[in-house]
Amino acid sequence: MAMVDLAPFDLVGMREQLWLRKNEESGDYEVCCIPFYAYGLALGDVVAKSGTGTVDGVISKSGRRALRVFFADPRPPEGSRSELCSAVDSAGLLSEWNGDRHVAIDVPDISLMQPVFDSVQKEIQNGTAFWEWSDARNFRSS
Repeated sequence: MAMVDLAPFDLVGMREQLWLRKNEESGDYEVCCIPFYAYGLALGDVVAKSGTGTVDGVISKSGRRALRVFFADPRPPEGSRSELCSAVDSAGLLSEWNGDRHVAIDVPDISLMQPVFDSVQKEIQNGTAFWEWSDARNFRSS
């Protein structure tokens, strides 16, 4: 496990906990979760960890991306979330929820994403859902 200081991503005072797996031979770490807030990181990326337990930098990229969707107020209908979950499941994608309004979706191949985009398109157009790619900005440590 390691922390990411989110100040370089304009989230001053916030940190995100990431699950990591240590490679005993090289001493580096593989990201074993889908980041919700840190930019420039995705499942399977290899990172360096500082002595203070924070992620220092990216050693190599896994080729995966993370799509993050946030459901805002006014809350979209309950069916929207179910539809998104069904689209993610039918595409065989991994996802993690933070509460009932924020989901991070692992994207190993962009060609799998159309059903996911279709499932939240109405909420995006209504301004009740927002999305972003985790690699919209490069990773930076503080």
